[in-house]
Amino acid sequence: MVVTGSGAALDALMPRIAAGDQEAFATWYDATSAIAYGIVLRVVRNPALAEEVTQEVYVEAWRQATRFDPTRGSSLTWLSTISRRKAVDRVRSTERAARRDERAATVAIDVEDPSDLVVLQDEWRRARSAVDTLSAAQRQAIELVYFSGCTHREVAELLDIPLGTAKARIRDALRQLRRKLEGRST
Repeated sequence: MVVTGSGAALDALMPRIAAGDQEAFATWYDATSAIAYGIVLRVVRNPALAEEVTQEVYVEAWRQATRFDPTRGSSLTWLSTISRRKAVDRVRSTERAARRDERAATVAIDVEDPSDLVVLQDEWRRARSAVDTLSAAQRQAIELVYFSGCTHREVAELLDIPLGTAKARIRDALRQLRRKLEGRST
């Protein structure tokens, strides 16, 4: 079935998508992904991050397709709302992380020798720099485990991903951090 970008044709795909029809979803994705990406990019202002957030948008659209209500608007309007919300959530999350990092960097540390403080600050900067090289998904998982004290199972539930995926993200992130902090290339 070939579908143009017309609203009615896109809306007609939604019952099939809600029923789990992957072909209908692929068609809908092909017709709408540039629009969703554009909305996200305008908010996050980073092409790589926009691609990641757009992927999250479509994961949510797939999972929530049964909640689409054509009486409340078109599927494109529904997708635009999800796109904008996900993008704003990501910007807010990034801002919260930056504020948390600033607070952590200014925490008073009781040290005997002032040179120890310089070493600690340098180590903190190196660690933060290494964490910043992680993908957003890895960084989010690591921050939940090490800054929020979440278990792997809680990370999986919070991120709505399988437990194995959460463990793999954390493991891969730790390996990457270890390589970075030991001075090896990633």
